[in-house]
Amino acid sequence: MLVNNWRWQGVPFYLRTGKALKRKASEIILQFKRVPVLLFPEDTDLTPNRISLCIQPDEGLHLRFEAKVPGAGMKTSAVNMVFHYQQFGKKGLPEAYERLLLDAMHGDPSLFARSDEIEMSWRLVDPLISGWESQGAEPALYEKGSWGPSEADQLIARDGRRSWLLGCIELKPAREDA
Repeated sequence: MLVNNWRWQGVPFYLRTGKALKRKASEIILQFKRVPVLLFPEDTDLTPNRISLCIQPDEGLHLRFEAKVPGAGMKTSAVNMVFHYQQFGKKGLPEAYERLLLDAMHGDPSLFARSDEIEMSWRLVDPLISGWESQGAEPALYEKGSWGPSEADQLIARDGRRSWLLGCIELKPAREDA
């Protein structure tokens, strides 16, 4: 995907989705670029800073960043900051369909797709389907209960990157063998 403006120039966007995966996780993970100058010469291999928005099933926010270790040296260490709505107990957030049905009963259409959104979705999906059909290709298949097809990892690896899941617990590769 490409966002065509100066602020996001050269920034890749990857969408990874599937059904019956190893576990349910809806997350948005932003990984920041490395700075061009090392401020801490003792650390040459810094962990990239990341923000993860945990959308489902455990709504929350994770920040992972490098911080200077206290003291006279110039060394850093990865720091994790974690927030989850679970800390408010069970009454915090309704289930997705519970919220949707309640909004429908109250006449609130804000969580429902409008007709122009549905038409735009088909304008985005139709070329993919046509491309698969014209090339005799199909989406990559994968085993139920896995992390999805290895082709997804290979696609991201071609750019020198790897797929991540925060797991809403800790940062780890999307595949246990990655």
